[in-house]
Amino acid sequence: MADVPEPTVLASDYFQSYAVVGLLAVVGVLFVAVAFGAGRLLRPVVPTPEKLLTYECGVDPVGEGWAHTQVRYYVYAFLYVIFAVDSIFLFPWATVFAAPGYGATTLVEMFIFLGFLAVGLLYAWKKGVLAWA
Repeated sequence: MADVPEPTVLASDYFQSYAVVGLLAVVGVLFVAVAFGAGRLLRPVVPTPEKLLTYECGVDPVGEGWAHTQVRYYVYAFLYVIFAVDSIFLFPWATVFAAPGYGATTLVEMFIFLGFLAVGLLYAWKKGVLAWA
């Protein structure tokens, strides 16, 4: 075979791609800075005591701003997000499972996946996290 010379990569070509990325980053930062600056210069600033008052759902605030929230509500939300995201993985699995040639392997993988979910749910149940009281 004839010797084919290897293509040479010049340093200027190499750094030119970085220059494009850097230029886009600078343009993005300038765009954000100009937008914030224009907003600051163009907005009306007339602070009054009523404007500086904390507003929440149309009700005047009463008492301190700190409220005690129980952690269990966050745990319920966290468990919901975990199982909602995990249930999304069941749809691609169902389409792959229906394809010929992938049945047994996919079925075993999904049972392992569901086993991990079941162990997590069992752990939360044993810890008493799922009791609403």
